Amino acid sequence: MKAILDFIVDILKVPSVLVGVIALIGLIAQKKPAADVIKGTIKTILGFIVLSGGAAVLLGSLNPLGEIFQEAFHVQGVVPNNEAIVSAALGQYGTATALIMAFGMVANIAIARFTRLKFIFLTGHHTFYMACMIAVILVVAGFSGTLLVLVGSLTLGLVMAFFPYIAQPFMRDITGSDEVGFGHFGTVGYVLAGLVGRSLRGKSRSTEEMNLPKNLSFLRDSSVSIALTMMVIYLVLVIAAGQDFVQGQYSKGQNHLVWAVIQAITFAAGVFIILQGVRLILAEIVPAFTGFSQKLVPNARPALDCPIVFPYAPNAVLVGFLASFAGGLVGLFILGQLHWVLILPGVVPHFFCGATAGVFGNAVGGRLGASIGAFLHGILITFLPVWLLPVLGDLGFANTTFSDADFGVVGIALGWLGSHAGRFAITAIVVGIVAALVVYNYAVPEKVSLDKQAEEKAKG
Repeated sequence: MKAILDFIVDILKVPSVLVGVIALIGLIAQKKPAADVIKGTIKTILGFIVLSGGAAVLLGSLNPLGEIFQEAFHVQGVVPNNEAIVSAALGQYGTATALIMAFGMVANIAIARFTRLKFIFLTGHHTFYMACMIAVILVVAGFSGTLLVLVGSLTLGLVMAFFPYIAQPFMRDITGSDEVGFGHFGTVGYVLAGLVGRSLRGKSRSTEEMNLPKNLSFLRDSSVSIALTMMVIYLVLVIAAGQDFVQGQYSKGQNHLVWAVIQAITFAAGVFIILQGVRLILAEIVPAFTGFSQKLVPNARPALDCPIVFPYAPNAVLVGFLASFAGGLVGLFILGQLHWVLILPGVVPHFFCGATAGVFGNAVGGRLGASIGAFLHGILITFLPVWLLPVLGDLGFANTTFSDADFGVVGIALGWLGSHAGRFAITAIVVGIVAALVVYNYAVPEKVSLDKQAEEKAKG
């Protein structure tokens, strides 16, 4: 039984396979010719593999940066990292995590079908991480057996539908359409950046509008500007960390300055590959998902991983990363002054989440929205892990924790309920919210937007 469960989870937590299965079902449901079904499924999987390949290239250049930063400035503390904390938890909570993930995805489809939260969350690895965190907190709260799986699955299904729902107004601003949802558990931070952007609407131009002299026109190419900016960051950090440390730990004897330059260009290459993968996915998954949603969940949208927004504002990706990291440094300083647990700015979460916050802020608030929104996001993901640590039981003593904003929000809320209200209250609240959403969907008539009215009029 465990072997079968592990096999299912391995399929579900790999985005390329999960989305490929969805595309396959959707294309078959549309009664497409066999050739189109094969082509669409393979190209969807291919797009995600290209995206994952780009992420792997980027991570390879980013990971050393965090340790070089610690060496350069002699700081120690907790480094938030989803993969690390999940790996530490799986030995004790592996079975519960697997069951909650599998049934949580079923719950997500059911919630999308019977409520107005019409989003199917397709970021498999984030689903896996959230399932793990929910399992840990519910076990610490006293849950076990069937009740643990039931409440955990409903909670997971609910957050998988809810967070894309609150992100969708900003996705419309970014993409100009409603076809694709956003599925990445840093949504609270992105919505914060989007709200900041809206408050600054019209006060600055987009990050993508660069008025440069002719001799600097090469900076309009986002790959070139990203490479040059990262080159400066890498060079400053390796010089501060020292030649001996870099050459001994990372460059394998290669000159530390040469290594830094190559890593910066590798970083830019990773971003470039990710952008190509996203374009390939978008071309295939939206038409294929239409068939899936028509049959199982009418009007549902696929909620996809955070790089899905990167092609819409590549410069905002870099601005968001740098601003979020700066927010992390300011947050670290404040924590030091308060004598709280030090949360070191993890380069990986600040890149992926900060970059996304930058795109959300830029969509309506331009450069100011991107930079201020991402900066506040950086502070947010520095403080949330501090409040999350106490509710993780024994895992709270590990030298890492969950990094992205939604993990903090969901974990802190569940943990507080567990310690102050108990199992019955958590069960009642989770079941009650799902039931209320279903009743509301059927009892309250849905308002038809002006755009939909015009669309229906045109059809008629």
